[in-house]
Amino acid sequence: MKNTLIIFFFFLIMTNQNSNAQQEGIWNGKKCAVVLTYDDALNVHLDNVIPCLDSFGINGTFYIIGESEILRERLPEWKTAAANGHELGNHSLTHPCDGGKNGRSWVSKESDLRSYSVHRAVNEIRITNTLLYAIDGKTERTFAYPCADKYIDTVAFYNELGDEFPGARGVYSKMQHLSDVDLSDIPSYMIMDKSADYMINLVKEAQDTHTLLVFLFHGVGGEHNINVSLEEHNKLVHYLVENEDEIWIAPLVDVAKYIKEEQENK
Repeated sequence: MKNTLIIFFFFLIMTNQNSNAQQEGIWNGKKCAVVLTYDDALNVHLDNVIPCLDSFGINGTFYIIGESEILRERLPEWKTAAANGHELGNHSLTHPCDGGKNGRSWVSKESDLRSYSVHRAVNEIRITNTLLYAIDGKTERTFAYPCADKYIDTVAFYNELGDEFPGARGVYSKMQHLSDVDLSDIPSYMIMDKSADYMINLVKEAQDTHTLLVFLFHGVGGEHNINVSLEEHNKLVHYLVENEDEIWIAPLVDVAKYIKEEQENK
């Protein structure tokens, strides 16, 4: 009986160790995946963020609003960013949001999602895809819901687009294992006035739990009311680079395609 118990407990230990070993390398051979995403095509992304990421040879995802003046005025720089491996993601043509929700008094009548038909919303997203293709020549990119709004009345408009994007980024804070990720609503941590310690601790949690962590930034060193200081942002980047042997750092389009393939193979 005693020998049977010893063998049983040995079996449990070995099974647990094998499971942990498999989990540790599940993210493209790394313990976890971390994605840096930046919304709204801001000057600070070109001036502050991209030079920092390029200096370390890592890439992020920049969600572009099709009608953005900064896109038009600095088009060659966005084209260079894409050529250097950064993803230009689709953030719609006009960034429509539901103006009926609390704190949405800033939403104009023209960009109020409540006045949109599903056809119009889908068509404008497709137009933005065409625009971005003209800039970067790429046929695959992810989508980010403006203001995290997913419905027009009760219709989930993204359902019309599911086959046209590898994934869509949402705005709710959660880390997920590869098998649990819903590619139509990938969670993210929106960062506003947070310290590097806060952000690095999130990364450490992802490392410990072998999960996907997506950061959502707007302003980095200014230009947006949802802002993080450039110094704190860059400390996060330094930590990621110093721990690249454990962390897969990639644009969301690459991570989403990897997740889809892994989920389909199980």
